[in-house]
Amino acid sequence: MNHPLLRTAAGVAMLAAVALLAGLGLGAATGWAVLALGALALLANHVASLAALIRWLKQPRATSLPEGRGAWDEAFSLLHRFERAAAREADRLSHALLRWRQAGEALPDGVVILDAQNRVEWCNEGAGRHFGLDLGTDVGRPVINLVRQPEFVAYVEAEDYAHAIPLRSEHSGGLSLSVQVIPYGEAQKLLLSRDITRLEKVETTRRDFVANVSHELRTPLTVLAGFLETVRELKLDPQRTRDYMNLMAEQARRMQRIVEDLLALSNLESSPEPSLEERVNVQSLLARVMADAEALSGGRHHITLDAAEGFDIAGADDEIASAFGNLASNAVRYTPEGGTVRLIWRASDGGAEFTVEDTGVGIEPQHIARLTERFYRVDRGRSRETGGTGLGLAIVKHALMRHQATLDIQSEPGKGSRFTARIPARRVLPVAARTQDAATA
Repeated sequence: MNHPLLRTAAGVAMLAAVALLAGLGLGAATGWAVLALGALALLANHVASLAALIRWLKQPRATSLPEGRGAWDEAFSLLHRFERAAAREADRLSHALLRWRQAGEALPDGVVILDAQNRVEWCNEGAGRHFGLDLGTDVGRPVINLVRQPEFVAYVEAEDYAHAIPLRSEHSGGLSLSVQVIPYGEAQKLLLSRDITRLEKVETTRRDFVANVSHELRTPLTVLAGFLETVRELKLDPQRTRDYMNLMAEQARRMQRIVEDLLALSNLESSPEPSLEERVNVQSLLARVMADAEALSGGRHHITLDAAEGFDIAGADDEIASAFGNLASNAVRYTPEGGTVRLIWRASDGGAEFTVEDTGVGIEPQHIARLTERFYRVDRGRSRETGGTGLGLAIVKHALMRHQATLDIQSEPGKGSRFTARIPARRVLPVAARTQDAATA
């Protein structure tokens, strides 16, 4: 007899039996009195339990669930179990919502949830940065009242969301955004925004690079084609023919240098980072750089080398040689005859510096930040005269970056320039370690 209604019925039956026995033994009036008092007691219990239930329903809390007797005790127990199950489900949903919001906040993209009327229901911090939205004040407001750029308003109102649209953010320094609305559910929408500023710059760089390569190769190819046509169509004396051949060979070498530098850049960008186990013998390297600079100068400049001994570089010898060699050759090319070029090496446990100083033409301040861009030249005509490809400093930059090194440029027009490659301490090795390694081998 575990069912609460059966227990209640049994109680009523027992009360009736007691009242009947009282009536038989003590008279009908006594029996009816016992029955009435018992019924009142049962009714009072039900009324009290019902009142306690109503009070709890007004402010339901698991810790304050009322207690009852008889069938009410069973009912309160079942209600308590239901309330605990509901609390567990609510807690699970609350944690799921919290995790969902945390995931939304962790996204690098902007996310806005819109209702059927394009009103903001929720947004993450990314959307706040991109659109200037505030979750505390903008919920419930139409998104087109918050982001009022005409192209965005037209996009939202047209309801053609098959493709994203580009948008310039009016916040966060004018980022370039890719914005798209994605409908979901019954009538809700996701407004997604992605920062494509870097991608846009990469694409611009790519287009500029293709244009520059085409331009740089077109000039020598045009010269070659012109001379070949001249040699083929005209009857020239042997000396004139040799002169034309020399000019064509010069243009061919120029194209070869451009291609070699482009391949060097490509290799720097695609190869794995140089290991710390590799060692560059700096003294031997500097001797080679000095010899190459003197050969390029042909005695027209005063070139000196001031190199402190004691430390090598951990890295790729060919890459460091390319970086140092380009800095030295640039100094020779852009220093007038009779000028001075100084190569300086200083190193310690805290890092190292390779500096190239010259007394050349110098560089205007507005050009310095762009010197390491591919094919960027301050003076294109002078660069062609000196045989430069416009890729030397780009190679220097990439070679140094692969060794966690930096390039500092200081220059003053008419007085000269100072280029300094700074090598971090983790890439600087004592020469003693090289000697020990050689002895061990």
